[in-house]
Amino acid sequence: MALLLSSISQGLLWAIMAIGVYLTFRILNVADLTAEGSFPLGAAVSTSLIVNGVAPWLSVLIALLGGMAAGFVSGFLYTKWKIPALLSGIITMTGLYSINLRVMGQANISLLGEGTLIRTVESFGLNKTNAVLLVGSIAVGHVILALHMFFHTEVGLAIRSTGDNNEMSEANGIRTNVMKVIGYMLSNGLIATSGALLAQNNGYADISMGIGTIVIGLASIIIGEVFFRNLSIAKRLMTVVLGSVIYRLLILIVLEMNVNPQDLKIFSAILLALALRLPAVQDRLSKPKSKVNVSKTTKKGGALSWLQR
Repeated sequence: MALLLSSISQGLLWAIMAIGVYLTFRILNVADLTAEGSFPLGAAVSTSLIVNGVAPWLSVLIALLGGMAAGFVSGFLYTKWKIPALLSGIITMTGLYSINLRVMGQANISLLGEGTLIRTVESFGLNKTNAVLLVGSIAVGHVILALHMFFHTEVGLAIRSTGDNNEMSEANGIRTNVMKVIGYMLSNGLIATSGALLAQNNGYADISMGIGTIVIGLASIIIGEVFFRNLSIAKRLMTVVLGSVIYRLLILIVLEMNVNPQDLKIFSAILLALALRLPAVQDRLSKPKSKVNVSKTTKKGGALSWLQR
């Protein structure tokens, strides 16, 4: 039971990052690698502000704005400078490494003895797991509700239309480049928010904590989609949360088996590959096998053999 609660609490905090990845990967239909830089950016901004006396909740909001700024840069490079999506993300991610070091002033920052959102909730008598569970539930609930409302507005529908059919959207007068930039900003803002919350949960921020972020996000998305498909936007976001929780549960199970933590990245890569393969296997199994028309095959074979004489 403790293992399940721990995976749910951790999965909720990671789910915000996975939802951010979902916005570009599924809504905009773009592969964005900025997450590897915007995730530690959120952690760096939040921890630096807390150490300097800023309220933990305010540091999360400022981290959100920092992530949106990073998303704007990637979106600008992609839409205005016509740099491919993968390369624009790599460029921004590379630049963010130096920016994150500048923000923190060193490779890592400890929050030992500092107030965080988790410790504030713990002060009401909750243990660490339940405190993380409460903070994560509130954060994820607000994110899903806000995105559900946003994607039913005119701008939100325009972003979804741009991802579904860019050419048709342009023909209907939608400023697709602007919609893509907004999508990038929302995505990386959420990813940075997740980084800020996880840094407060872990009690530190590290310059390398963004490595493998995109793999975790994609794995959460694909795992959720294996179980549920063709849902409304709000329910699809919930499947991402479910996928994130399942992913964290699998990670914790592997750690309980005394697997070397250094091998977790290999496990994550294998898990992502299997998750990506599962939909194709499901489609193949769901399709009925077509019956071969023996008579036609025989006739074709006979004609072919006659031609080959």
